[in-house]
Amino acid sequence: MKKHQSQFFVLFAFVLAQIAWLGLLGLWIYWYVSNYIRYEQVREGYIVPPGIVNPKVGVFVIGIIMIAGIATAVFIIFRNLTVQRKLTGLYDNFIANITHELKSPLSSIQLYLETLSSKNIPPEKQKEFYSSMAKDTDRLHKLINSILEISRIEQKRVSHNYHISSADIIPKIIESSFKNFRLPEDAYKIEGSVRGKCVIDNDAMQIVFDNLTDNAIKYSPAPLNILVKLKSNEKQNIIEFSDNGIGIGIKDQKTIFNKFHRVYNKNIPNVKGTGLGLFWVREIIKLHGGKISVKSEGLNKGTAFIIELPIYKTSKILYIKSLLRQTAKKERFMETADGE
Repeated sequence: MKKHQSQFFVLFAFVLAQIAWLGLLGLWIYWYVSNYIRYEQVREGYIVPPGIVNPKVGVFVIGIIMIAGIATAVFIIFRNLTVQRKLTGLYDNFIANITHELKSPLSSIQLYLETLSSKNIPPEKQKEFYSSMAKDTDRLHKLINSILEISRIEQKRVSHNYHISSADIIPKIIESSFKNFRLPEDAYKIEGSVRGKCVIDNDAMQIVFDNLTDNAIKYSPAPLNILVKLKSNEKQNIIEFSDNGIGIGIKDQKTIFNKFHRVYNKNIPNVKGTGLGLFWVREIIKLHGGKISVKSEGLNKGTAFIIELPIYKTSKILYIKSLLRQTAKKERFMETADGE
């Protein structure tokens, strides 16, 4: 209720400001026109009564510009305020989601530890508890690392290891993601191939396909069906990663890669996350000199993510060389540090 009241107040203030400047503009025009008419009426007599000012066009234009400037400033302030309010809402949702993501494994670990310390647990069951705690710990580790990595990306402090890779590295990385999530072989299919060498960071690209695979699992009903199509043109290697999930509406397609953005669907109400996965994916692809886009025919019609990566020595040559220089510089620094 308070949120709606606040939105109404902001909208009311904006409308009131627009009415005020439009009224000011009207008064200014009225003053100019009335003075102009009176001035013309007495001009032929060469005697201008007191209070009648020569309505110079320059003064009128300057007044109009000043009023228009005020109106523009009000609009910009309102727009920035609206964007800031939206970001605040997204940030609040992020805090709620990240709190859940952190609390869930911590609560699980705490429960296992309390059970182990208070009860006589058989050795077989203890191993199961320790295995579950290790998985929860790994989940926390990955979550914290992802937040730190995104922070480094935004501050331009990211440090990847870019190397020239043969064309077959991409299907290997994709296959590795599927195995990491223990997908059965009938749940996915890789078609085609890429022909050009790429300059990529294998670990970063693994994060890309891990996130896409995780999204496909979360937002797809059973049985899962992932299709990856590989192809190349003169300058790019193209990967189309599609699933048979709930799809993405047209409105969400425009914002799906924004930070904190999450797609909510009443058909899958229990999906949790931070809203950072696809933002991270986009930033990694951009750092590789590529781009990613999404297409979906609508809800319940699946989703396809299209990744385009520049082929080595064919596209974005100067940028790709700069990535290799960054990595070489980092490796030289590490060798010097190890030598000391």
